[in-house]
Amino acid sequence: MSLPQIAIVGRPNVGKSSLLNRLARQRVSIVDPTPGVTRDRVSTVITIDSPIDSATDGPERLVELIDTGGYGVYVAEGNRYNDIGADLTELTSDIESQITIALERADIVLFVIDAQAGLTSLDETIATLLRQRAIGSKIIPVANKVDGENWIPHGLEASALGFGEPLCVSATNGFGLRHLFDAMYERLPDEDQETDTEAEMKFAIVGKRNAGKSTLINSLAGEDRVIVSEIAGTTRDSVDVRIELNERALIAIDTAGVRKRKSFSDDVEYYAYHRMLQSIRRADVVMLLIDATQDISQVDKKLTQELQRQYKPTVIVVNKWDLVSEKGTHPEDYLDYLTEQLRGLDYAPIVFISALESEGLTDLIAMVLNLYEQAGHRESTGQVNQVIENILQRRGPSSRLGTQAKLFYATQIEVHPPTIVLVVNEPKLFVGQYESYLLNRLHEELPYSEVPIRLIFKKRSRRDLAEMKQRGRARKHDHESPPPTHT
Repeated sequence: MSLPQIAIVGRPNVGKSSLLNRLARQRVSIVDPTPGVTRDRVSTVITIDSPIDSATDGPERLVELIDTGGYGVYVAEGNRYNDIGADLTELTSDIESQITIALERADIVLFVIDAQAGLTSLDETIATLLRQRAIGSKIIPVANKVDGENWIPHGLEASALGFGEPLCVSATNGFGLRHLFDAMYERLPDEDQETDTEAEMKFAIVGKRNAGKSTLINSLAGEDRVIVSEIAGTTRDSVDVRIELNERALIAIDTAGVRKRKSFSDDVEYYAYHRMLQSIRRADVVMLLIDATQDISQVDKKLTQELQRQYKPTVIVVNKWDLVSEKGTHPEDYLDYLTEQLRGLDYAPIVFISALESEGLTDLIAMVLNLYEQAGHRESTGQVNQVIENILQRRGPSSRLGTQAKLFYATQIEVHPPTIVLVVNEPKLFVGQYESYLLNRLHEELPYSEVPIRLIFKKRSRRDLAEMKQRGRARKHDHESPPPTHT
């Protein structure tokens, strides 16, 4: 069953994003004084404990916490035009549409005001809109920026909005948050939670600006989950979207579009770039989205290098292929072009899609699931040793000094990514060109044909050899997972 939803709403610069981060105990939403940083619905799952002074010790509850854009963000204040002259007021209706969806689906609404700035006409306008939607019973008024006892009287001014006495908190230093957690817990719907808390498979969608990442997210989700606009750089935060496909729950991570770092217009774009890198780190599989109507850029190549550096299973997704195929471009020719331009990802599968027309999405998701299974497979120690020994017999590393390369032992120590340790007489003989050769052969002979493999070369020591042999013997008794099927 779906989780209860708690939406955070308010005007710009009241600290909604800071409050979400504080409640989540991690940096989920970008925080910056620039109005309009948050545009989409940014969500995360948190755990709320039973109130300490409750008569009954209830179970902890999982809820989905949702940050929304600031209402009236480009009407009330802020920079109207971005660095390339696009009129940002065009995003206002999309932002407010996302706020409306969040309000309609929420079980609880945290209406946040700024205690230090006091009530504004925009706060009163938002309060009127909330009353018109007849959701007053859902609302918990929250006075933020109450950094100590002396600010409480200022926070209590929010009582004038008509939703009762506000809870006074500080997202900056944590003042009053225990009372807010308790209030949210007590307002949660009474129902048994049977939600599977096991971590879903996460896949991130990365690419340069206007490649179609948000359109792809919406097509997969079957709804307008994130804002799609011709204005470059619309997406700022990395947005997690839960998708139910073929009885499996997946998390799709939409990320900010990337451009050259020297072109960054402000701190927000810098933060968005680093959130994108964090999204790659926490993803199990990454979709590298390529705009088929544009030439491969330095940004695409830079992302390719980052994916290799992090050993991330990657599917290269060629979007807008319907526009290119109409001009007579053949997939085989484009495949050769990609192989030449995106070096180092020769093993990565390629899928052609049209996110706007929802074409090719079934094959895309099937490939993502297949890569996840490949990266999670653990090969037996005996098979790893046999394969590597055969490769060395056919062609071993050469040395100008005449030192003969020797393999003493090899074993797989990790999955996601598959990581193989080789205990050898001289690690220097194996790195460089021979390592590339060995990886190519391992992709062919082990069930990891489309995912990265991490190799670690270690010089033999008695302690290392004893530990690895013991680990290998222990795994003989473990259940070996069958090799994944390839698509």
